[in-house]
Amino acid sequence: MIELSGVHKAFGDNRVLRGVDLVIPKGQSMVVIGGSGTGKSVLLKSVLGLVRPDLGTITLDGVDVTKGDRDAFLARFGMLFQGGALFDSLRVWENVAFRLLRGHQKRPKTEARAIAVEKLRRVGLKPEVADLYPAELSGGMQKRVGLARAIAAEPEIIFFDEPTTGLDPIMSGVINELIREIVVEMGATAMTITHDMSSVRAIADRVAMLHQGVIQWTGPVSEMDATPDPYVQQFIHGRADGPIESVR
Repeated sequence: MIELSGVHKAFGDNRVLRGVDLVIPKGQSMVVIGGSGTGKSVLLKSVLGLVRPDLGTITLDGVDVTKGDRDAFLARFGMLFQGGALFDSLRVWENVAFRLLRGHQKRPKTEARAIAVEKLRRVGLKPEVADLYPAELSGGMQKRVGLARAIAAEPEIIFFDEPTTGLDPIMSGVINELIREIVVEMGATAMTITHDMSSVRAIADRVAMLHQGVIQWTGPVSEMDATPDPYVQQFIHGRADGPIESVR
């Protein structure tokens, strides 16, 4: 469904992506792993068309992501942001229904609210949460609201940016389980960027490791532990010694 071929992106002298080749099959969950600063977020922004590659192509269903109707293109995506990115001045239901209240996917207010309440229910939050403000919620509840917003418009493709950042291990497990259930239920294509190995094992069909601007290894999650690739082995086991240099 999504294909990256020879994608390069530099910011000044900083060559972030150095020839990324990656295929994300329709209806599968791809998790991109790699250390901080390896270009995972730039890769995600490039797929969304928010960053334009210097070289190479990125296609969605065979169509260049930088061309065509931007609103129609972005309407196909849902996004769970790393920090939640909820609007403090909006009630929870207004956050969830944000895309349904304006622009390309606008719905009547009563319909948008009903959809928001249903999506909140799907992520385990009660209807009364809908009229609260984000500041009145715990970190785990805010993450659930972010997930409800990501699926509110029934997207074909969902991106998850470090979905368990800032959560305790138990809540991380809950969010991972919700993500997996929802992606399977919706039949969505998913792309996650993370360095949390519990998330990888919980939600991935396939895994790709980004290192020094290229995909170092990719394959089914079931083959990740057995791969002899030294970069993957060092990363997934958190070893200090190996080909990945740590900042000391």
